[in-house]
Amino acid sequence: MRKRERENPCGVCGHYHKYEEGEVCGICGHRMPVAAEKASVHVSAFPTAILPDFLYLGSYDNASRSELLKTQGISRILNTVPACQNLYKNSFTYHCLQYDNALPFDDANQFLEQCERDKARVLVHCMSGKNRSPAIVIAYLMKSRGWRLAESYRWVKERRSSVELNEAVNQQLREYEQKIFGSMDGCDVAPPVFPSINAQPFSFGFSNVNNPVPPPAFNVGAASILSRPALDIPPHEFTFGASQLQKSCHESPLTANSTKSNGSDTPMDSA
Repeated sequence: MRKRERENPCGVCGHYHKYEEGEVCGICGHRMPVAAEKASVHVSAFPTAILPDFLYLGSYDNASRSELLKTQGISRILNTVPACQNLYKNSFTYHCLQYDNALPFDDANQFLEQCERDKARVLVHCMSGKNRSPAIVIAYLMKSRGWRLAESYRWVKERRSSVELNEAVNQQLREYEQKIFGSMDGCDVAPPVFPSINAQPFSFGFSNVNNPVPPPAFNVGAASILSRPALDIPPHEFTFGASQLQKSCHESPLTANSTKSNGSDTPMDSA
């Protein structure tokens, strides 16, 4: 077994103790990652802001960095792991949850509500910041903001992507959601909003569909648009081909004059 040297205290709790890579610290409960895991771990030293200037979510490692917490203005800490030590009681106001199995959502919410009323910034933490502390934050969002479980979880997950709730904690949150809002079939759940049937529809300059323009009536009191007025031409005067006007137009002016000339006119070639 490789032992820890005296000059290398635990990076989480600060105590000197014996440990082997991959084992859990017997004092603070923090598990030191093995060498293969250290290369892939990229965790911010700052906790995650869930509600700016008020509610922060993090791990025990975040809670152990007092100077960083002070730079963020955090003055109160909600510890969700009873076995974890409160390291800086002279610098921060702590509230440690006590429970066996079910997370005490109501107890946590009372403390967080008081922090919000006092306009104090508070950090909620567990060991890794992935399961218990996110569940406490989600429960607070449901209670204080009136958000459903799915919306609250999405809000937290988008800001801290490492959140991974286990099935037991998920079930507790579903039960707490039912406690706050009632069952899904209850009247406490606001129905989805759909446009009213009588609402003014959107249109591109056309007439209202609720008051349509009556269709045109054909053959009712008016002549059809396909009908033409009858030609006032006697049957014996109607001929196919050239009309009388066209016939007169084809006649030469000289011919017309010769038919109207009298007997005294002398032809030009006889002169």
